[in-house]
Amino acid sequence: MTSPAPLNGKKALVTGGSRGIGAAAARRLAREGADVAVTYVHGKEAAEEVVRAVEAHGRRAVALCADAADAQEAAGAVHGAAEALEGLDVLVNNAALGLMQPLENMSLDDVDRLIAVNIRGVFLASQAAAALMAPGGRIITVGSCITARVPGPGATLYAMSKSAVVGLTKALARELSGRGITAHVVHPGPIDTDMNPAAGPFASDQAAMTAFGRYGTAEEVASAIAYLARPEAMYMTGTELSVDGGYAA
Repeated sequence: MTSPAPLNGKKALVTGGSRGIGAAAARRLAREGADVAVTYVHGKEAAEEVVRAVEAHGRRAVALCADAADAQEAAGAVHGAAEALEGLDVLVNNAALGLMQPLENMSLDDVDRLIAVNIRGVFLASQAAAALMAPGGRIITVGSCITARVPGPGATLYAMSKSAVVGLTKALARELSGRGITAHVVHPGPIDTDMNPAAGPFASDQAAMTAFGRYGTAEEVASAIAYLARPEAMYMTGTELSVDGGYAA
């Protein structure tokens, strides 16, 4: 029988945790017993709301301003979270950019920034976290269903970046297994968030691509993240877990 607080005593960092999937993951981890740090870039008030939600579960929480596009801040946020929470057991790499536009319209600045956030930032945060984690540590990265199925034009750069973190995750799984640290990637499908609302102009087409014919919720993705952080998931590593409503089926 699963404990009502299977993550009791664990310390987690959720990057990009001020809204959407990140905020839902922070709240879910706290509900299951973890102390939680979140990072934000512009959404300070939203991040502070997440902090209050975590504290309402009786857990410690802190919001850290950190831009994943900045190499020092990407790694520094991990150290800041570990210092504030007195350790780190779970890293959720959620901060990302979702640039969708025609290939010919993408500038070098677009390419550099998206790679800096979606790939380099994930690598640097994972590298910093792995150096701090004890056996039982978890590195969980939010990927995308677009790694399995690209439904149309405009997603070249984004699909490349999310495919890169799949390779990173599998390599981390091999490299860190001897230390008892696991690595996973969770692939959301169309999820109702500020960035991709279920009432948006392209929502009906995206929902129709799923087996259920609907958008998912941030909470449904958060439940998968929380499961991978629990003790019973210790024999899983290098896993790609899709929460996409059958989008890639």
